[in-house]
Amino acid sequence: MIVVGVDGLRAGVEAVEWAAQEAVLRDVPLLVASAVPAWCLEPGLHEPYRGIATWMADGGKAALTEAVEAARRAQPKVDVESALLGGDPRAALIQASREADLLVVGDSGLGALRGALIGSVAYGVAGHAACDVVVVRKRQSPSRPEIVVGVDGSAAQPAVLEFAFRAADLRGADLRAVLAWDWPDLMRTTVGSEPDNSRRALAEALAGWRETHPDVRVSTEIVQGRAADVLRQAAEGAELLVVGSRGHGLLTGMLLGSVSQSMLHRAPCPVAVVRITP
Repeated sequence: MIVVGVDGLRAGVEAVEWAAQEAVLRDVPLLVASAVPAWCLEPGLHEPYRGIATWMADGGKAALTEAVEAARRAQPKVDVESALLGGDPRAALIQASREADLLVVGDSGLGALRGALIGSVAYGVAGHAACDVVVVRKRQSPSRPEIVVGVDGSAAQPAVLEFAFRAADLRGADLRAVLAWDWPDLMRTTVGSEPDNSRRALAEALAGWRETHPDVRVSTEIVQGRAADVLRQAAEGAELLVVGSRGHGLLTGMLLGSVSQSMLHRAPCPVAVVRITP
């Protein structure tokens, strides 16, 4: 099952359209979810709270109706249902993710502060969801049929590549595997700290995946520079950028690695954050 969070804003509709396509590609049902304060769904409220609760609940139901219609317009074959959840949107969607294969949200709204680069809910669920998360960004121009995946040689790599190869296979898209290296990396014991190691790390990371996904045309790219800058440039015009939730840097206890955090804020296309457990 795929869960997509909405709140009636345009970013939510775009997320629904993306999620509906993904649900059809994966042949799984889609659940459209919206959240209102938990007390709004409690029975026996007295005025004026009952009137306020009804107004808020009706707003959530209207957002769900619009989102379901948008999903069916985008993908008439989608199997879609809706649910009005009670509680903080972040907590409600994280709870819903426990029974989902994928959680999809828009990059703004759902409690975002005006002017923020990414909505607070999108950022929150990317770090805490029990499944992989896709944050859908508004496209400035039509995308090319290509999936971009960041390769870093970390323990997270197999899960990230599995997601990326599957996404490319389902769409009939090309896959570009990108590894960034920089001279400051020589100060740390990381894979890909200089060009020769980078080529070896990239070849080792992709070994076997071409055989399991023979229809995916794969290209590789090794670029000197900060990983966040390199991936942002590589993702221009792509259908999807795939990164792991955790990197292999010094702060391994962080819920999100520095690269995934940067991509959530700056990537020019939808971003898949593949969940990596500690």
